[in-house]
Amino acid sequence: MTQRIIEISSPNFVTELQLESPANFAALFENHNPLCLEIGCGIGDFIEQMATIHPQRNFLAIDIYNKGCYKTCRRIDGAGLGNIRVMRIEARFLLDRYLSLNSLAAVYINCPDPWPKKRHRRRRLVNRDFLRALLYYLQPGGELFFSTDFTDYAEQVAPLVRDLPGYESQLGRLPETIPQDYPRSKYMRRFLDKGQPIHFIHCKKQESCASGCHLLTPVRAGFRTSWSSVEHG
Repeated sequence: MTQRIIEISSPNFVTELQLESPANFAALFENHNPLCLEIGCGIGDFIEQMATIHPQRNFLAIDIYNKGCYKTCRRIDGAGLGNIRVMRIEARFLLDRYLSLNSLAAVYINCPDPWPKKRHRRRRLVNRDFLRALLYYLQPGGELFFSTDFTDYAEQVAPLVRDLPGYESQLGRLPETIPQDYPRSKYMRRFLDKGQPIHFIHCKKQESCASGCHLLTPVRAGFRTSWSSVEHG
């Protein structure tokens, strides 16, 4: 069964046809404010809060689901926020095709698909290769925020961040519980209201980290769909 694609007419929705490779995001936002990326924006409640708190930053919110992008656009259009752009695109493809060295001030990954079955865990987005690649795209001092309601996912990511040269934890321990001042998505609030913990990782790219193509590995397409067969509009 296929889902109906909802047309998104929001001025804050960006298609690949609007971008060069690599993309000029300063032109897209019409300013040179720092660029932050949310991977998996859901219905847009987290990114709306972040953009409101940080009006001096630009936010690119991405998701692979058309309906999520549609709801995110409706939310930010209704709030009158001009510092968010939304794309329907897979994260690894976005990084590889449209972003450049030291282009991101922050990356937010909140409760990504945990692929809970053991045989599927290799499909998880956040692994060693992905974390290394983020060091290429993050500016020196750029921040990575990761949260998950799955304990074993947090326990998988935490030692990778600790052991990978280039990251510096901003917490006393990894993983930590989600801080009170970190914006909550609807999904996060649902779990917290049930008394279930959200595990949290916050680190920075070290100023001394040597950035370069040595951080990158060959990029493979996503597991759900082949990029070449997806209409990203």
